Amino acid sequence: MASSARPETLALQRLYQWEQTTPDKTVFTQPMGGGVVREWTWKQAVEEVRRMAAYLKGLNLEPGTRIALLAKNSAHWMMADWAIWMAGHVSVPLYPTLAANTVRQILDHSESKLLFVGKLDVWNDMKAGVPEGLPMITLPLAPKVDAAKSWDALIAGTAPLADSPVRPADELCTLIYTSGTTGMPKGVMQTFGTFAWSITSGLKRVPLDQNGRVLSFLPLAHVAERMVVEHGLLATGMHVFFAESLETFVSDIQRARPTVFFAVPRLWVKFQQGVQAKMPPEKMAMLLKIPILRGIVKKKVLAGLGLDQVFWAAGGAAPMPPSVLDWYRSLGLDIVEVYGMTENCGLSHSTVLGKPRPGTVGTTYEGVQCRIDPGNGEIQVKGECVMLGYYKNPEVTAATFTDDGWLKTGDKGAIDSAGDLRITGRVKDLFKTGKGKYVAPAPIENKLATHPAIEACCVTGANLGQPLALLMLNPEAAAKARDAAGRSALEASLAEHLKAVNAQLDPHEQMECLVVTADPWSVENDILTPTMKVKRNKIEDLFAQNYERWATARKKVVWI
Repeated sequence: MASSARPETLALQRLYQWEQTTPDKTVFTQPMGGGVVREWTWKQAVEEVRRMAAYLKGLNLEPGTRIALLAKNSAHWMMADWAIWMAGHVSVPLYPTLAANTVRQILDHSESKLLFVGKLDVWNDMKAGVPEGLPMITLPLAPKVDAAKSWDALIAGTAPLADSPVRPADELCTLIYTSGTTGMPKGVMQTFGTFAWSITSGLKRVPLDQNGRVLSFLPLAHVAERMVVEHGLLATGMHVFFAESLETFVSDIQRARPTVFFAVPRLWVKFQQGVQAKMPPEKMAMLLKIPILRGIVKKKVLAGLGLDQVFWAAGGAAPMPPSVLDWYRSLGLDIVEVYGMTENCGLSHSTVLGKPRPGTVGTTYEGVQCRIDPGNGEIQVKGECVMLGYYKNPEVTAATFTDDGWLKTGDKGAIDSAGDLRITGRVKDLFKTGKGKYVAPAPIENKLATHPAIEACCVTGANLGQPLALLMLNPEAAAKARDAAGRSALEASLAEHLKAVNAQLDPHEQMECLVVTADPWSVENDILTPTMKVKRNKIEDLFAQNYERWATARKKVVWI
């Protein structure tokens, strides 16, 4: 399908627009370490982009060559991406936490001919995945990379590209490799047109403009950050701030004072728990009932979180617990829920600011269609936000679309009388108990995850009499569980939580026990994807042989 995106909305045309019309406006604020913070204007940023694009063109690579980008978020991440586009090539971003074998899989599969390496925490663990002889360029803040050329040296020695090349809407812009909960990541092909159309549609619900401020901290290799931050920036000319580290996150967000803030539910819950650790929920509820204090308390709490200037807040990637939405709403901050996937630029559904619909992800964005497969309840979508397909994978591409061209999301759902979509689980995640009843784990996991000690969980139990759940504790709870008194108190709390959750479930869904695992789940040990989703098949591989024994132990909480 030809793109209807207007030429002036395409990425490079937007870039040249800001270079020409607001050259002296600050676009990036980047912590450089040691308390040093650097800023770039549009003129300064595009000057660096033009120099790097000229260098890349001088390499005489075939147009459309894949060039990879392995780095945490930074101003130079985006500058490198733009230089790749300006030079006529296709960017391939990699998550900065991948295992070496996944790095190798993606670089080999994409046939990348060059790799930008930027700010990373675990380069020593990843570098074995870089094919021998692959040319590399280090961005500022990168670790030491043997045999790599440096961005700063290259742009110092290269004259800027004088012309302003554009890329048509139907040209491939990027390959976004899915984090995938099973198997080899798939390279999603998105064009300049799909991004331009998607951000134009999305901004009809997101109040971003030239005065907007965002803090970029979720991985730019993920479609949501790519859309909201990178393409949101190109579309609006806003100001992007970057986070330095987990340790400095509070000061980073205080510096940015974002007007738009997007985070996964886990982070929203952590913010809430941090506040409740300082002010018990009962005390806050009481203070919010006193008219003279209500406004002061709300302002103080949000200012402490760095969110007092936010006028559009969103959560995505997993459902938000309604109790968390209610808590933020009591502080005057409505959190919009968004739904999408890499395959449709993250643009499918959202709730509308000021019109909360807890338990749903709202309605489709303008130009997006949605339907439910009557056979298996799968959510299917259509629109100009949808990918060309999976790179070098025509069989899987064909299986991902219906005969009449709708994208199969893999999610199960239902549309209510108001037109709002409710997600009820994953089509392939359903499992059948020994009693022949099907269980959808995701809604149960969302209820379990509201316990403040639970960092991640997985409900499982195919062929068991009743399901069970495996848990990973957060670091604070894990530390408390190391002594007998702390473990006893936590066990009692988890058992009570299990009872409360089971009371909300149908009999066949009620869990026999909670199993607390000893080791953290991480990207490094391959239990979590880079987007922090649990790999169910990995959980089964590690623990399935013990399910029967745990289920028959007649303990509500099992420690392993």
